[in-house]
Amino acid sequence: MSCRFLFGFMLLCCAGGRAYADPQTDYMLKCMGCHGPDGAEVTGKVPALKDNVARFFSVEGGRAYVVQVPGARQSPLPDKALADLLNWMGPRFDADHMPEDFAPYTEAEVHELRRTRLKDVSAIRARLMAVLAETP
Repeated sequence: MSCRFLFGFMLLCCAGGRAYADPQTDYMLKCMGCHGPDGAEVTGKVPALKDNVARFFSVEGGRAYVVQVPGARQSPLPDKALADLLNWMGPRFDADHMPEDFAPYTEAEVHELRRTRLKDVSAIRARLMAVLAETP
């Protein structure tokens, strides 16, 4: 058994007993499987976080969309941990697009936004991407 495998297994077991760890560890355990360690896109399957995610924070409907995408909305993370994770992801993966007036997500905001299920994620993303394409 490799040391890397054993370490990964131990990390999963230890973190699994807590409500959540810290944003970076939560990303590793809950998001990295699809988005990879650098938040890169998997063409046609997984949208990029890298150089992209913070752009949503400044367009109408974008902030809610980031919480309501299925991977975030259905995450087993508690609302506070998801808020912390989203607040960490913006500067981590897309610092150049962080709005100067960014208000961090709160536990209450995430709780309320998670109550809404997006009916057509792809269509909403396409609409938001079109708005972003027109935004300097």
